[in-house]
Amino acid sequence: MKDVYDVIVIGGGPAGCTVAALVAEAGPSVLLVDRDVFPRFHIGESLMPEVYWPLKRLGLLEQMKERGFVRKLSVQFVSASGKESQPFFFPEHDPRECSRTWQVERAEFDKMMWDNAVAKGAEAYDGTRVLDVLFEGERAVGVRLKRGEEEARDVRAKVVVDATGLQALLANRLGLREDDPELKKVAIWSYFRGAARDPGDHGGGTIILHTQKRQSWFWFIPLKEDITSIGVVGDRDYLVRGRGTPEEVFEEELAICPALQRRLENAERIEKYFVAKEFSYSTRQQAGDGWVLVGDALGFIDPIYSSGVFFALKSGEMAADTIVAALREGDTSAKRLGAWTDEFFSATRWIRKLVDAYYTNGFSFGHFLKMHPEHRGNLTDLLIGRIFHPEAGEIFDEMDPELESVRRRAAAQG
Repeated sequence: MKDVYDVIVIGGGPAGCTVAALVAEAGPSVLLVDRDVFPRFHIGESLMPEVYWPLKRLGLLEQMKERGFVRKLSVQFVSASGKESQPFFFPEHDPRECSRTWQVERAEFDKMMWDNAVAKGAEAYDGTRVLDVLFEGERAVGVRLKRGEEEARDVRAKVVVDATGLQALLANRLGLREDDPELKKVAIWSYFRGAARDPGDHGGGTIILHTQKRQSWFWFIPLKEDITSIGVVGDRDYLVRGRGTPEEVFEEELAICPALQRRLENAERIEKYFVAKEFSYSTRQQAGDGWVLVGDALGFIDPIYSSGVFFALKSGEMAADTIVAALREGDTSAKRLGAWTDEFFSATRWIRKLVDAYYTNGFSFGHFLKMHPEHRGNLTDLLIGRIFHPEAGEIFDEMDPELESVRRRAAAQG
């Protein structure tokens, strides 16, 4: 390990590895570090189809095809009454290869991305903790890190990239993190073998199932070797406050989700229960002199539409291009390093609006599409992740007034 690099990337998840790979490929020196040892467990297995394009640029499409990940061609929603929507088949909307995606084991996927960053020229060290980001005045100038039992050391850089995920190292240190008051959610999940999957092309699809009380929902994500990731998400105050162990809460919610019970009749749980709390947040500032945030360190909306990995890859790609240009120009100011963020947030807000719609009691996507069938294609585009174009949010011209009407009625009823 050298004492000075052009760029130091903290965090070896999809966002950090994307930045490291693309910047190193362009020529600048890159140090990539992660506190964990790879391969390591991580949640977030379901990918949006639009990951196709950053994965293509990273040169990883062939590996994705060869690794035997479950192919995801669709997403389906099950209402609180148990009514199952017709699956949204991405290839029916667009038959191109880019409309097909994957359900991935994150340990394998993230290790693949880590190895790719190394292959493209990044110097990478796992099992390495960043103790602090070094500043001179308002400018980030490097990090203090520690590898295993070695002594802590300072390493300098022109740009420090925070890709530490929900740990949000810099956002927390600088007081930039703002938890989302509307999305104070908790997730409880585990892994099951033998859960029933639908036959045919929908067998690898993601299923989102509302419980009968409409106060929580389950995800159903098929993985390799007949293993399925299943988790429940609900408001913090509802799901965990005064309600026993994670297993007890999971079982209580499963008891009010008959559609999932049927899928688990012959299944066995093969892992412990995991819990994640209050994961939805934003940041007041995304870049400063000599530093920039990417991926979940930038903010996280909600897991319902499986947007996390796509946002990580896309933000990493956009940040990498900006960093390369900034280094070439000799301008690593806050304004220059954050030049990509307005475009990013302008696009990702459409997914946030979809999340708000899903959590609006009394609103039904099925009813809305019956009234406005012309927007089914637009909605499918959003579920695919096609949000970086001017027409992406056209569906909300009709959906916003409907949502406002539903909310007014709910408020009037107390």
